[in-house]
This record gives sequence, C-alpha cells and structure tokens, in this order.
Amino acid sequence: MSTENSARNGPPPIYIVSGGAGASGEQLVHTVLAQFPENHVPVNTVSSVRYRAQLEDVVEQARQSGGAIVHTLVDGSLRRELVELAREKDVPAFDLVDPLLNWLTEKLGREPLGQPGLYRRLRQDYYERVAAIEYTLAHDDGKNPAGWHQAQIVLTGVSRTGKTPLSIYLSVLGWKVANVPLVPGLPPPAELFELDPRRVIGLTIEPGQLIHHRRQRQRRLGTGENSSYVDADAVYEELRAAKRIMRQAGFSLIDVTDKPIESSAEEVIRLITKVETEGSQDRP
Repeated sequence: MSTENSARNGPPPIYIVSGGAGASGEQLVHTVLAQFPENHVPVNTVSSVRYRAQLEDVVEQARQSGGAIVHTLVDGSLRRELVELAREKDVPAFDLVDPLLNWLTEKLGREPLGQPGLYRRLRQDYYERVAAIEYTLAHDDGKNPAGWHQAQIVLTGVSRTGKTPLSIYLSVLGWKVANVPLVPGLPPPAELFELDPRRVIGLTIEPGQLIHHRRQRQRRLGTGENSSYVDADAVYEELRAAKRIMRQAGFSLIDVTDKPIESSAEEVIRLITKVETEGSQDRP
C-alpha cells in the first residue's frame, strides 16, 4: 500500500514499540492525539520486543501503511537497530527514551541497566491492587456471575450487611472480591454453589442492627417504613433463612454486628489465608 493510498483511506497509524508492556508509550501518544480529537489515528502497540526480526516486521508495516513509530526501548542495541532500520526504510521514528537516558548517564556517571519492564515490575503491587479494585467493582451486588470463579473471596448475605463496603475495603488491600446478595423469596444464584465453599464468606448481623441500617437507608432514599424490609418478624425470618442456606452450603459465617470494617476484613483475610495455606500444602 502506498503512502498516498493510506492518506486517502484515513490517518496513518502510529506503532508503539516497547520492550515491556508499552503502557508509557501509549499514554504519551494518546495524550498527544487528544489535541486532534477529530482525527481517529490508529494506534498499534508492539510489546515485549526482544529480537531484530520483530523490529524488521514493525518497520515494514509502518513503511507500507505510511505510518510512524514511537519507541520506548531501553535495550541500547535494540534501540540502535530500530533507528537504523527506520532510517533505511524512510520511516519516521520518535525515540522517547534515548535523550533522557543519555542525559542521566552523563549526570549520574553510570550506565543504565537496559532491562525492559523494570518499571512495571517495581510497581507490580500497585497494578495488582488496581486490578483487584476493578474486578471487585465489576462483580458487586451479584453482577457478572460468570466471573465469580476468578474471585479470591466471595461475600454473601442479606441486604445491608455491609457486603459492598467490605468488598471495596478488601480490594484496596489487593483482594479480588465478588459479593452476592441473598434476596428473600428468590432462590440464590446457582453459580454461588458451584464455587469453592471455603472461599465464600457469609455475613450475619443481629436483627435489631440490621433494621436500624435499613431504616437509615429508607430515610436517605425517602421511602416509607411500612414494608417487610424493616418489619422485625420478617427480618428475623430473612436472617434465619439466609443462615440456613449458608450453613448448608458449607460457607464460613462472620457476624458483623457492631464491628468496624477493619475487624471484619481481618476475619475474612484470616479465613481465606488459611484456605490458601492449605492449598499450597496440598500441591506436590
């Protein structure tokens, strides 16, 4: 495909070449492209680049499409090869790394390690925590049951036992949590009972405190109190039925009455850590 044909068919693509995941290059490219909101420029990320053949392939793609290359290679030899290949093929190549590396080498008096992916490895805990929070938000209040098997922790219980805030608190600590409500008059989702019961934690609470929480919620929403949602007999029966379901399924139970969220989280983590320890001991 010629450059002229590419231009007629739309904006030329940008190829991001990285020895790691390419996230830093993507962020900068999209920051720049935000200044051209009417032009939908294709962005293709070529990550985990280790060999010359990968460089040759992306340079040829850029040449045929009339595109440009943005690279964040910290491996000096690969970076020099890419610059040379791009020059030979007359492909624009923008180096986001070399000028800063050269300046730091001069000022610090030492050579860079040249190891791709170091930043992500150093920040792995952060990325894992973000992934846990994203997972937990996507699996709040019984959503996306197909993904529950990926959870490290599943919380279940009746309405207003604090499943969502406890889930979010645990996710900030790095745990992937799903939570599933038990609704009176409706059968629990079948997917709940397909999970490892040791990873499912049932939340219980004293009826009086549950009614207090529910009345507070009704006042915030501006709804009336004449319903089984806050009726003492109905609430007692709802809690009794939920406990029966959770015990029959073999779920662990935690009483959250008068407990700060930190204390409930410690109990959950203690139970799940025991499960993971037992699992590691079972492996050959």
